[in-house]
Amino acid sequence: MDLELTNKVVIVTGGAKGIGEGIVRVLAKEGAIPVIIGRSEEDNITLADELKSQDAEVFQVVAELTEPAACEYAIKAVIREYGRIDGLINNAGVNDSVGLEKGNYEDFMRSQHRNLVHYYLMAHLALPELKKSKGNIVNIGSKVAETGQGNTSAYAAANGGRNALTREWAVELLPYGIRVNAVIVAECWTPLYQSFIATLPDPEQKLKDIVKNIPLGRRMTTTEEIAKTVVFLLSEASSHTTGQLIHVDGGYTHLDRVIGINY
Repeated sequence: MDLELTNKVVIVTGGAKGIGEGIVRVLAKEGAIPVIIGRSEEDNITLADELKSQDAEVFQVVAELTEPAACEYAIKAVIREYGRIDGLINNAGVNDSVGLEKGNYEDFMRSQHRNLVHYYLMAHLALPELKKSKGNIVNIGSKVAETGQGNTSAYAAANGGRNALTREWAVELLPYGIRVNAVIVAECWTPLYQSFIATLPDPEQKLKDIVKNIPLGRRMTTTEEIAKTVVFLLSEASSHTTGQLIHVDGGYTHLDRVIGINY
């Protein structure tokens, strides 16, 4: 299927690693121009140079998105380079384990800036260009907003906000023909996830315990599987889809996890 993304300028926050990297790679395969926005210049350039060696066009901007001025800088840099923005994928964030009992105001608010505030700022700042291009927005979210996880109040709240903003923006931007959707992630194998597992007392057993609760295939979701759905939602192949929270999680969030015991 031709997703008609050739030469479309698409911003991917947190695009150098993990799910963001997967999205950037799929965009490049589709002939789009992915714009990697992330805090690590080294990581940004490493991925950009690899894709450029494969004849893809890629742009990167170094920005710490917890700082409002950096969000503005990033958007302006893209406009200076290309004169347009055709799509925005809000992806950057981290499960920073700010709980209720042992958390505090400062850490809770810091987590909102890490995981939610820049979603709003990037969309707000990109909106004038998205209105011109009738570009679309895809937000990456987490199942913790629906399932809970324990000891991660701030991240759960941020993801609840991501879900709510997805539907709110879908309504507000209807007059401009801008579609807004979200892809919700559960257990996806990324460098951050690998680092988290490595901190546990018995990483191998813990991973087995997690995987056995994923109904479809008893395996982790791949970043490529997330990415393909994101890029589909960004494209005109999904031209009548907006305000949706699409779970790419092997049934983890909504299916009864005991159903896989007998197969």
